[in-house]
Amino acid sequence: MLRWLLLSAVVSGLAGTASAGFLVALDWVTHFRETHLSYWQLLVALPLGGLAVGLLYQYFGQRVVKGNNQLLEEIHHPRDVVPLRMAPLVLLGTLLTHLVGGSAGREGTAVQMGGALADQLSRWRAAPALRWLHLRPHDRRLLLVAGISAGFASVFGTPLAGAVFGLEVLLIGRLRYEALLPSVLAAFGADWVTRAWGVGHTAYAIPVVPALSPTTVGITLGCGVLFGLTARAFVAGTHGLAGWFQRRIAWPPLRPVVGGVALALLALALQASLVPDVARYLGLGVPTIVAAFAAPLPWYSFGLKMFFTSLTLGAGFKGGEVTPLFFVGAALGSALASVLPLPVALLAGMGFVAVFSGAANTPLACTLMGLELFGTAGAAYLALACVVAYLFSGHRGIYGAQVVGTAKHPHLARDEGQPLGSLPR
Repeated sequence: MLRWLLLSAVVSGLAGTASAGFLVALDWVTHFRETHLSYWQLLVALPLGGLAVGLLYQYFGQRVVKGNNQLLEEIHHPRDVVPLRMAPLVLLGTLLTHLVGGSAGREGTAVQMGGALADQLSRWRAAPALRWLHLRPHDRRLLLVAGISAGFASVFGTPLAGAVFGLEVLLIGRLRYEALLPSVLAAFGADWVTRAWGVGHTAYAIPVVPALSPTTVGITLGCGVLFGLTARAFVAGTHGLAGWFQRRIAWPPLRPVVGGVALALLALALQASLVPDVARYLGLGVPTIVAAFAAPLPWYSFGLKMFFTSLTLGAGFKGGEVTPLFFVGAALGSALASVLPLPVALLAGMGFVAVFSGAANTPLACTLMGLELFGTAGAAYLALACVVAYLFSGHRGIYGAQVVGTAKHPHLARDEGQPLGSLPR
């Protein structure tokens, strides 16, 4: 325990500090874009930003281009230590994406930074300063899991969810309990370090939670089905567009250029016609997520954000999928409040965590995230929505290297032991 306490303290310090700096920088580039770039300027900025990201990875990031999937692959089948360059490259690529208006998240960046930094301890395990810790090859997997947990926990301020996410994301239907202690220590430590740097997180609230009844349970189960199918659509759209760009454009740096032009033209067209507030679908979209808890959003909000994000990530821009998934889920839940007899904040909160649960196949982590972000009053609603969404998203997910440990349904047992990326789409 003392050994992992010391190792987790190092991982926490590195990941928490990296996340703190990233969140501060992300706020700055978002503010700069919102105050200095018009929609017409985005027509130039998005392709140029896409070219910069594409060239950055073409000439410096070939060994780390897989991102989160590379971390999962190294845990399942260890080969080489993750290059340290993964951390600065994903940081710079994500900041460029948000600076020019790409619709992306931040979880992927924090997880990759945490995992890459943690894995450097494996590289230096023979150094005199670390030799006394007797790091074994098996410990490298635990360090990678701890780095993933630390990055996730520190970027969202949810240490319990972060600890379980690192354990749950590896194998669908199974948990890696041997990594439990490192994950918990690293997640709570990294969250503390990020807050110690003075970096806070967005606050959400579900002020009214009705008592459970057959009616509310039935509504929740129905919403869970819808959230799961939405997660499946998000995954299909993102992977489908990524495949289209790869087939049509041979030179990788050109893909985000074309995607940037398409994204800018779409924003201009919507701004000039149907959607005057199209800026809410660019970047992270946190203000719109907060607004979803206060009043019902337009019915089309979740679909637009889903398409903007699928286009951004499918074209090769950098960033995570999780915050956009929060947006999609919260917007869908908020819109459902117009026709369902449940409070808007509760429906938005259910969608917030349930769509992510279905897309990442992590129902336990998402339920814990809901409790940490929204409080325990709506625990039953959040848990039901997350579990049902997880079941109805099928064997699809945002992480292609995620392996099916236990099939979600008996007739899918043939998929067990296979990574999601190898299954027929």
